[in-house]
Amino acid sequence: MMVTDRLQKEARELEPVLVEALEGLSGVPQALRAAMAHALLDGGKRLRPALVLAACEAVGGTRAEGLPGAIALECLHSYSLVHDDLPCMDDDDLRRGRPTVHKAFGEAMAVLAGDALLTLAFESLTRGPAAADRKMRALRLLSEAGGAVGMVGGQALDLLAEGKEPKLEEVEEIHRRKTGALIEAALGVGALLGGGAPPLVEALRSYGRALGLAFQIVDDCLDQTQTASELGKTAGKDLEAGKVTWVACLGVEESLKQARSLVSEAISALGPIPLPNPHVGFLKELAFFVLSRSH
Repeated sequence: MMVTDRLQKEARELEPVLVEALEGLSGVPQALRAAMAHALLDGGKRLRPALVLAACEAVGGTRAEGLPGAIALECLHSYSLVHDDLPCMDDDDLRRGRPTVHKAFGEAMAVLAGDALLTLAFESLTRGPAAADRKMRALRLLSEAGGAVGMVGGQALDLLAEGKEPKLEEVEEIHRRKTGALIEAALGVGALLGGGAPPLVEALRSYGRALGLAFQIVDDCLDQTQTASELGKTAGKDLEAGKVTWVACLGVEESLKQARSLVSEAISALGPIPLPNPHVGFLKELAFFVLSRSH
């Protein structure tokens, strides 16, 4: 199965599960539920949940064990997009080809919808058949990746760097936290829920670290080379906002060269996982797919 086919299949199968996760919340005000649904449903590549499930099954776990982690990663990712798009942050009007949540529901409701999705992520991760000790390790990893030492810290560094002379080491730190931490966590959460041995968990996390950085470098390039209709969000925002990006430091061609090197690094990191393993094959193809987005 081609990587795009598998991603589309995972997205289709995840959609009713996400709907069920929202519907399982009782007593939620209608406006808040609608804003959460706008952020979470009917859109996105569902890359992070696909990574959770692939990692879980790659180490011998079951899909049922990985599914709560897949829901958690998508909820946390969606919350981060809602808050990133706010006027006080990146101030964007378009996300996944639709109005952003604050444009559709107002700024205050968007903040609350993001808060609610964040807490739903951790509630979701406590469910499912995985052993309690696995869930606890996964919860700790996701908390670190999504918090002040990870994604939130990366967003803070990103805001503080706006308008300054870009330095590559600072850009790398921002990218590793803001985007890379959650992609790495998707692999780690899946491997932990699946009961992977420590060397296999670390191999998958190493893959995620390299893939996450390559993913964001390609995103920086796309922001400069594609239109809003192609991106599904406002094009050229990074340059307009004075963001420090990989492209601002090195230009498009050199940035893509480094992304290719990182993809090779990601694939090499999968070496400790015994073969044959169809899920490892998918992860390798996915790394090349991340690069293909730049063409």
